Amino acid sequence: MQTVPYSLPRFVGCFLLAVLLSNCGHALPDFPGFDSVAWRKDAYGCQSQRATLVPILEKHRNELYGARLNDVTALLGHPDEEELGEQSDKVYVYYVAAGQQCTPGHPRSTRSRVLLRSGATGTITEVILPVVTSK
Repeated sequence: MQTVPYSLPRFVGCFLLAVLLSNCGHALPDFPGFDSVAWRKDAYGCQSQRATLVPILEKHRNELYGARLNDVTALLGHPDEEELGEQSDKVYVYYVAAGQQCTPGHPRSTRSRVLLRSGATGTITEVILPVVTSK
């Protein structure tokens, strides 16, 4: 009689859990008119190019809910700041307009920023967009 090593069932269980969690969320569709390259090049929003793209994000806000963090990063690039919350929550911060964060050392600012909160499953649960006024 052969016995199964104790660690094998644990490994299989962890593997199945990882597969299930990786299937949470949905892929992001294309956002017509959204220039992902311009968004990424405007680090910390210091060139204020992101401000022109915020209305497109607003138009597709509902599609951001439930999207996977990897897909958001593919669209918007790495966040300017990342906050870690309780129970594996994350908040991605993208600055939209030039401000205090553009000075050396990138001090934090609360001005004109996109906040994307994700839950423990790695999907977007909250979208906060700034109000952008045209000059």
